[in-house]
Amino acid sequence: MTHTDHAPEDSRIAAFVYTGQGDAWQPSELSRGPWDPRAQHGGAPCGLLAHVAERAAPGVDWLLARLTVELVKPVPVAPLVTRVQVQSSRATVRVGIDLLAGDVVVARAHALLLHRQPLALPADLSADFPGASPRQLLPLPQDCREQVRIPGLPEGVSFYRNAVESRVAQGDTSQPGPCAAWFRLAVPLLQGAPNSPAMRAAAAADFGNGLSWVLPADRFLFANADMSLNLFRAPEGEWIGLRSATEAHGDGAGLTVSHLYDARGPIGLATQTLVLRERAAA
Repeated sequence: MTHTDHAPEDSRIAAFVYTGQGDAWQPSELSRGPWDPRAQHGGAPCGLLAHVAERAAPGVDWLLARLTVELVKPVPVAPLVTRVQVQSSRATVRVGIDLLAGDVVVARAHALLLHRQPLALPADLSADFPGASPRQLLPLPQDCREQVRIPGLPEGVSFYRNAVESRVAQGDTSQPGPCAAWFRLAVPLLQGAPNSPAMRAAAAADFGNGLSWVLPADRFLFANADMSLNLFRAPEGEWIGLRSATEAHGDGAGLTVSHLYDARGPIGLATQTLVLRERAAA
């Protein structure tokens, strides 16, 4: 299926998350997050910043190996600009990106891209070993049917409900605790540009804290203040799998760890630092 097969059915809803020209970006309502209708879901700017980082590479043979995004302030559903700094060598490209709303930095990213180098690796590296991630996330997305539905999140047009398709693989998203699911972008993240493997992984990785929630969303906020993604290979296909678990503490801090997969096997790891707060009484 193509992306347009999953585009929002309501023609009044945008068919993409951002439009862009140069270093300027205009988010659509599909970027909207669950905590405030004026703010974006973290997956949207994470995917956008992955695109900006890849665009800074000197050619096509580069792998986004690490992307760390600091969500300094809620990223508004409003015009944004990026400022980019690049340091390159023969083997690595390091990219620093500031995302601004007006004159205010709302997110900051640091990316590491590695030059692809074919290697003849020992065959036993593909075998399981103690402490390794499972070699596959099962069931595969074509064998899953249930959508991720997190209790207590608001209805309405959003990144979570309209820009991303989800399928639960393991666990029950209506109950607290670890869970696993498959995600794919249902629309182009950026109008006129394909969703790259790194963009798909970055956008999906930000769903870990919602997928493995441990506090009820109608009583608590558990927004992430950052997202750090490490990829050891580029994902294949549109679906990104997350196997996520969250720890929460009474001091107001939490941590989500997500193991990432594609249909072939593991691709990397993501972590999120959570800001835990009790919701104000209605």
